[in-house]
Amino acid sequence: MGFQARFLTENDYDNILCGWWSDWRWTPPSKDFLPDNGNGGVIVSKDGTDICAGYLYFTNSKAVWVEFVVSNINYKDKDRKQAIMFLVDTLTEYAKLNGAKYAYVSLKSQPLINKFIECGFQQGSVGCTELIKTL
Repeated sequence: MGFQARFLTENDYDNILCGWWSDWRWTPPSKDFLPDNGNGGVIVSKDGTDICAGYLYFTNSKAVWVEFVVSNINYKDKDRKQAIMFLVDTLTEYAKLNGAKYAYVSLKSQPLINKFIECGFQQGSVGCTELIKTL
């Protein structure tokens, strides 16, 4: 496969991720809504091309929340699916190594849901509405 994973850096948000979210017609989350870079965000690349990224929110329980998975819309290679699954596996393995027992994710995209299921996630509720309140 040849995929590499690294923690996100401070510059990745502005230089990579905001562009990817915009390409998918999704409003980028506020930077201060995301976990601190360096311990919760991972980006996957191959041969110097960044392919996909995602975040982990650690809690005070044995659960982590996987969120804001996004990919490079211009990456068209046949191993795109495997890259995203590599990201999911990397995030969940990192969570497990840091004491997590459960990983939770809330998704809308059926192709992305299918990839998470292939990585061992079980489907829970469907048709839910996410609500956020700025305090």
